Amino acid sequence: KILNSTMLVQICATFGLAVAIRALAQLFFTPDFRTIKNPIIQGKFEIAGIFIGQPQLYASLVCLIAFILLYLFVTKTETGTALQATAQDRQAAEILGIPSNKMFALGWAIGLSCVAVAGSMLSNFYYVFPDVGVNFSLFAFVAVALGGFGSISGSLIAGIIIGIVESVGGLLIDPSFKLLYVFAVYLFVVIVRPQGIFGRY
Repeated sequence: KILNSTMLVQICATFGLAVAIRALAQLFFTPDFRTIKNPIIQGKFEIAGIFIGQPQLYASLVCLIAFILLYLFVTKTETGTALQATAQDRQAAEILGIPSNKMFALGWAIGLSCVAVAGSMLSNFYYVFPDVGVNFSLFAFVAVALGGFGSISGSLIAGIIIGIVESVGGLLIDPSFKLLYVFAVYLFVVIVRPQGIFGRY
């Protein structure tokens, strides 16, 4: 029923499911902060007097590789084209013989796989707790909306912009207002170009 409902209903159902999953995680695992005592990757690199943590660097590389693989899959394969068609116009895709329900399931599976990769990398240098994904979900939404819905490369570029704005704003102005800088840029872009920087629709 939800798949056949409006986009607003689907979004609300998704957020409701996320709240339920977080509540179950708190029930079974408690809301305590946890860390990996002996992470697989440790140490730092020094580049031009700047120290970069190995876990962060390797996490960036792994996520970049995952992004490239996802981009190639979505843009260079028939299944990826079917996914894009279903996302843009489900009814038209079904008329062409594309099984939209399978595409939705595949989209969920790909999304969960990406979250699993990011979470496994993040756990090497960040606290793990049931609500850890809330802030990252906000950043992910801003990156997708800023880059433009339907543009994978736009999401990557928007993510880089968000990282630069957050870091530079925190360094030059006030680190306690990092989120404010990010959302200020997001609101500016949405007002000037509602479809995002590279948005198609």
